[in-house]
Amino acid sequence: MDARGGRGRGRGHGRDALINPPPPPPVTMEQILGMQAQLMQAMMQRLDNEPARGPPPVQVRDKRGEFMKGRPPVFTHASDPMEADDWLRAVEKQLNIAQCNDLEKVLYASGQLQGAAQDWWDSFQYGRPNNAPAIT
Repeated sequence: MDARGGRGRGRGHGRDALINPPPPPPVTMEQILGMQAQLMQAMMQRLDNEPARGPPPVQVRDKRGEFMKGRPPVFTHASDPMEADDWLRAVEKQLNIAQCNDLEKVLYASGQLQGAAQDWWDSFQYGRPNNAPAIT
């Protein structure tokens, strides 16, 4: 055997010590709490240095525009009740596409009335008491 590197001689020294360094010492609870405090302090400093932002802008949908984009038909009069039903179904379809609530449905649909139908709607609203619940 060679005088420099026989088996069993020098274990844990030499080349093996460079390849497998000893493990680091265990971290204590005090060290963990100290690191956490430093991290929190750094985060607070960062937040303090950022410019103040308000809430994000609220995007208002134009439901009336969405409703009208579907080109809902107007209604003037009908001698056949099925014509009125067809108009109502076509208008309801566009109102649902625009995701209108019940009050918007009444307002937008009544805006599609013309002539005798508009006159009837106006007299219907006029004849309602002021304290009557909203039409939905």
